[in-house]
Amino acid sequence: MKNNKPENIETIPLEINGMTCNGCSSHIEKDMNAKDGVLSSIVNHVTGKAEFTIDINRINKEKLIEAVNSIGINSIGKYSVINGVEKEDASTSNSGTAISKVSNKAKNQFDLIIIGGGSAAFSAAIKAESLGLTTLMVNAGLDFGGTCVNVGCVPSKNLIRAAETVYHASHSNFKGIKPRGADIDFKQIIKDKKALVAALQQQKYMDVVSDYKNLTMLKGWAEFMDKNTIIVDGKDTFTATNILIATGATTNIPNIEGLNEVGYLTNVSLFDLEVKPKSLTIMGAGYIGLEIAMAYNRLGVKVRIIEFTDRPLRSQTKDITDVLEAQMESEGIEILPNFRAFKFEKDGDSTIIHCNCPDGSTTQIVEKGHIVVATGTKPNTSKLRLDNIDLKLSKKGHILVNEKMETNISNIYAAGDVTNTPPFVYTAATEGSTAVNNAFSLSKTGIDYSSLPWVVFTDPQIAGAGMDELEAGKNGIPFEVSKLDLIHVPRALAAQDTRGFIKLIRNTETDKLIGARVIAPEGGELIQQLSMAIKYGITVNDLAESFYPYLTLGEGIKLAAITFGKDVSKLSCCAS
Repeated sequence: MKNNKPENIETIPLEINGMTCNGCSSHIEKDMNAKDGVLSSIVNHVTGKAEFTIDINRINKEKLIEAVNSIGINSIGKYSVINGVEKEDASTSNSGTAISKVSNKAKNQFDLIIIGGGSAAFSAAIKAESLGLTTLMVNAGLDFGGTCVNVGCVPSKNLIRAAETVYHASHSNFKGIKPRGADIDFKQIIKDKKALVAALQQQKYMDVVSDYKNLTMLKGWAEFMDKNTIIVDGKDTFTATNILIATGATTNIPNIEGLNEVGYLTNVSLFDLEVKPKSLTIMGAGYIGLEIAMAYNRLGVKVRIIEFTDRPLRSQTKDITDVLEAQMESEGIEILPNFRAFKFEKDGDSTIIHCNCPDGSTTQIVEKGHIVVATGTKPNTSKLRLDNIDLKLSKKGHILVNEKMETNISNIYAAGDVTNTPPFVYTAATEGSTAVNNAFSLSKTGIDYSSLPWVVFTDPQIAGAGMDELEAGKNGIPFEVSKLDLIHVPRALAAQDTRGFIKLIRNTETDKLIGARVIAPEGGELIQQLSMAIKYGITVNDLAESFYPYLTLGEGIKLAAITFGKDVSKLSCCAS
C-alpha cells in the first residue's frame, strides 16, 4: 500500500524522565503542541515514552528535545529527554500502568507489596530498597506523598504562617509600635501554597525513589484476593511474600440529614479555594478544626465553630483549653460548645444549620459562606476487600497492629493512619520502616510511643509528651504537677507575651519526668527536649540543675522543675 504521508512529516519517539502523574503528561502535551512545527503529541507518564509528530521543515529532532527539556525550567517540574527510543508498543498493564524496573515483572511477583502512597508507604519503600527487595507500591486516591504533603501538614502550616504574618502586621505587644495592617492577596497565598506542595511532593517523595531499581509504582485501587494476592482496578493481579497496608485515613463525614445536599468542604477542598470565603462554619473543634479556624480568621474570614462537646480540644485538660478558647474569642472566633447539628438545608445562597442547644432547645444558624467538616478521620479500608482475608479491625475500623506493626495475619503488616496507632506523619514513617524490617528479619523490633511528642499549631501552640495528670491517675502512678505561668519566664516578659504555661508531671517515687504539657507562643519548640527527658528517665532534679540559656523560652523548663519545691515568684532571674 502506498504511503501518502508527506515527506516533511516525521514521528519522533522520545523517552522522558521526571514525569510522575497524568498532569505531567498533559502538561508536556499542551506545551509541545503550542510549539511551531509540532503537529501532535502523545505522552505516557507511566512508561516515560512519548511520540511527537513534527514538520521537519519547521523543527528538527534536536530542537524538539531542547523544547521538552525547557518545559520544566520555569515551573515546579523538571523534565528531561533521556534518549531517543525505537518506536514500539509500550509494555503496560491492563490498568494502563507500566510494570517495569524489576527482573520478575512478567510474573507480577514481588517480595513486598505496599498498598498506599503516603509517609508510611515511602518509608517502607526506602527500607525495602536498602534490603534489595523487589517492591510494588500501589496507590489510589490522593497523589503519591499522601495526606501530609498534599492536603495536611504542609499546606495547613504554610497557611498558618501566612495568617500569623497578617496578624502581627495588625497587632503589637508593644505600646510604642503601631502596626498598620497588611494587604492580603488571597489568591497569591493559595498559589504559593500550591507551589510549595508540588515542590515538596516532588523533592521529598518522588525524587527520593526515582532511581530505585527494585521499586515499581502503580496507580490504581487494590483489593485483596487472598493474603498474598491483590487485584488492581479489577484487572491485574500481583503477588508478594509480604504485604504492607498503608492507605491512611480521610475525613469522617457525619451522617446528618441534608449535609450532602447542601455541600461542604474538608481540608482537602478548603485549601484549594482561590477566592477568600465570606465566612466559615467549622464542624468540630479538634486540632484540624482549630488550626483551620485560626488561620482563616486571621486571613480575614469570619469563622464560627460548632462543637458537640463542652469545649475545644476535649482531649486536653481544661486549663489548656481555657487559654486557647480565650485567645480565639478575643480574635473574634465564635465558639459554640455543646451544640449538635441535626439537619442542614439550603435557603438561597445560605445554609441553614439546625442545632440542638446545651439547654435542650433547638436553634437555626445561618451560614452565608461555606460549611467545613472537621469531625475527625476514618481509616481508608472500605475498598480493600479485607473480608477476603479476615483481617481484624478496631470498633472504629482501624487495622489492629501490635508494636511490631503485625496484624493477625502473619505476612500482612499495617502502618500509618489506617492503624490504631497515633496519627502523625512522623509515627507513620517510623512504622513503615519498622514493618518492612520486621517482615523480612528474624530480629524484630517494636515501637514505644510512651514519650511521643505532638503539637497543635494554634497560637499559642499546644504541645505535649508522655502522660498528663489525668492519665497518670488512671494508671495508678503516684504523681505531682508543677505548673509555671509564662508571666514568670523572663523571655515571655521581654516579648510582652505571657499567654500560657509550662506544666510538668513527675513520678513522686522516682522523681522521673513522666509527662509534660506546654501552651505558649512557639511552645512546640520545647516539647522535643521534654520528650527526650521522659524517654531516657531524666529526673526533675536533673532538669532543675541543668544549664539553660538566659532569655530563652526553654529556661521555663528549668523554672517549672524548680517550682516543684520552691515558689518561683520569689526567685531571682537566674534561679538555681
